[in-house]
Amino acid sequence: MVSRVLRRWLPGQHGAWAMLLVPFLAGMLLATPSPWHAVLVFAWLVGYLAAHHAQQWLRLRRNSRNPRAATRHTLPAAVFTAALLPPGVALVVHAPWLLVAAVGALPFAAVNCWYAWRNQERSLVNGLAAVVPACGMLPVAALLGDGSWGQVWRPTLACLLYFAGTVPYVKTMIRERDSDAYRWASWLYHAGALVVAVVLSPWLAVLFGACLARAVVMPVLGRVRIAVVGAVEVVLSLSLLAVLVPVYG
Repeated sequence: MVSRVLRRWLPGQHGAWAMLLVPFLAGMLLATPSPWHAVLVFAWLVGYLAAHHAQQWLRLRRNSRNPRAATRHTLPAAVFTAALLPPGVALVVHAPWLLVAAVGALPFAAVNCWYAWRNQERSLVNGLAAVVPACGMLPVAALLGDGSWGQVWRPTLACLLYFAGTVPYVKTMIRERDSDAYRWASWLYHAGALVVAVVLSPWLAVLFGACLARAVVMPVLGRVRIAVVGAVEVVLSLSLLAVLVPVYG
């Protein structure tokens, strides 16, 4: 019963949680952690859950033949939205500039809603649109502490490079495993990301070299279990966090 409720209320996209948490944790640890970071991460995760259910409501409302299919997302969307309001208001009162950051994320959320409505959530553009605000949490979390723009732009760029690369790579492992075009696009992207990483930091170059290697090797191994693909990404995401904090802290 509990597992059924959790499946209904929590998204099954496990890879999204690393993208939601790693940039936030990096930003928090690059600055001075404070109780406000706990409020921020709660609001961030609850906001993500509210947006997820709203997008699923849009998708099913337009595309499902069952007129009641969308209604199962109504209550979760309402509950998570209500849960977002108190911490959201408290954060804006504490740091009014956070409202500007939230407004800046709205165009990307609108793109995600559009693709959900079109039933094209697996689109490459939709995935990349989700990466930007997630990585934007790094400077937000850092500036909520005592971080500065000069300190955070490099780790933010590194996060963008890494998580943007996961979008075409994962497609080469699942939905586009037979597409030569996607494989080449993924390989070329990771090669370019490695060049940028070399400029940013030797330690990042090692990590992005590993990312390039997995982007080249994993798709040619044949069918790899999704659990294995996810486990590799968890390890690389945590490795990114482990590199960013000491290098830029």
